[in-house]
Amino acid sequence: MSQPVATAPENAPPRRIAALALPALAVLAAEPLYVLVDTAVVGHLGRIPLAALAIGGTVLTLIAWLGTVVAYGTTGRSARRFGAGDRSAAVAEGVQASWLALGVGLSVAVGMQGFGGALGRALAGADGAVADAAAQWLRIAALGAPGLLLAAAGNGWLRGIQDTRRPLYFVLGPNLLSALLCPLLVYPAGLGLAGSAVANVVAQTISGGLFVRALVAEGAALRPRSRAIAQQLVLSRDLLIRGLAFQLSFLSATAVAARFGAATVGAHQIALQLWFFTALVLDALAIAAQALVGAALGAGDAAAARGLARRIGVLGGLCGVAFAVLIAAGAGVVPGWFSSDAQVRDQAMVAWPWFVGMLPLAGIVFALDGVLIGAGDVRYLRNLTIVAALGGFLPAIWLAYGLDLGLGGIWAGLTLFVVLRLVALLLRLRSGGWAVVGAVRA
Repeated sequence: MSQPVATAPENAPPRRIAALALPALAVLAAEPLYVLVDTAVVGHLGRIPLAALAIGGTVLTLIAWLGTVVAYGTTGRSARRFGAGDRSAAVAEGVQASWLALGVGLSVAVGMQGFGGALGRALAGADGAVADAAAQWLRIAALGAPGLLLAAAGNGWLRGIQDTRRPLYFVLGPNLLSALLCPLLVYPAGLGLAGSAVANVVAQTISGGLFVRALVAEGAALRPRSRAIAQQLVLSRDLLIRGLAFQLSFLSATAVAARFGAATVGAHQIALQLWFFTALVLDALAIAAQALVGAALGAGDAAAARGLARRIGVLGGLCGVAFAVLIAAGAGVVPGWFSSDAQVRDQAMVAWPWFVGMLPLAGIVFALDGVLIGAGDVRYLRNLTIVAALGGFLPAIWLAYGLDLGLGGIWAGLTLFVVLRLVALLLRLRSGGWAVVGAVRA
């Protein structure tokens, strides 16, 4: 089961990187696209079911985010083993990640049965009808949490062994089935909002089962090992803290925008969602970086890893430039797709120059984030994100509120956040301290 892997920079041309990144992009996009279909189906049931889905969907997104944390923590460890020529050990990392995912998923599924009602009321506020509907949706949808998180762990180890094709089938197939089931269960079957939740559970359970079957087919020992799970928990903890710093920053930015009025927060939402979309696309490149850099370091080739980091950073910058050109060209058109309100469109133009200007820098940042995650240098990423958020982004946006700088001040704060991370990432790469070789990062 062991096999070497070529990791020299010349053996990872843009075509190879694209071969890993493009299927990963399709997997990343599958869930958001399904959510759009789900929203369109439920939206025709009326205001209350749609509001309930918005609340339940937000909770499910947070659960999916936990899965992303598990996947990213697994990819780097699995890639190192694979790069060292030990495929069985790389798959074994997937086994332990799957046990971790299963434990968390079962906890979520059971916990939501008892606390789904309280959570629905907390999020819905005084509207009892929406709270009850959200609680019903959550209790059913939570049954898919084990499958959702098992699929995330499966994505992690398969990316680590540089297989992004099977995850494509394992995720897209069930999501397509669910997209077909959803309207049938909601309308002809008469399940209403509950039908949407059932369709979610079907997709997630099938997807998780396919990834588990892939593990079994590898012939790996399936027994849980507490030490390996504990090591993965440490990685997941650091990535989780990093993610929380992001969430706090963007929630604060939205809160500040809301204080400037409805038009301002509406325009901020338009620009922010486009920002998240570009981040999603660029994250596919980061996933390729995780797999390739981890494999190079696992093979003991730090020079190859550094060469890959430079190449992937340049590709990230070029992708950022391409997005900047597209966003700049759509300045007079794109905001109109999201709002017919003239004030909202005018406010969007305040954020637009900042949005366009930061994209080339953000492309490099997202790519280099993937490099360091692949290298297992997640503690540095955690600390960097916290410092950039607390020392740059948050003070800047609240200063924008205090000085009445409006949406331009908020997006200047986001640009500062990106610049601080870019400088620190470049310094880290130049130092070489991230490029620790070996099948396991010490």
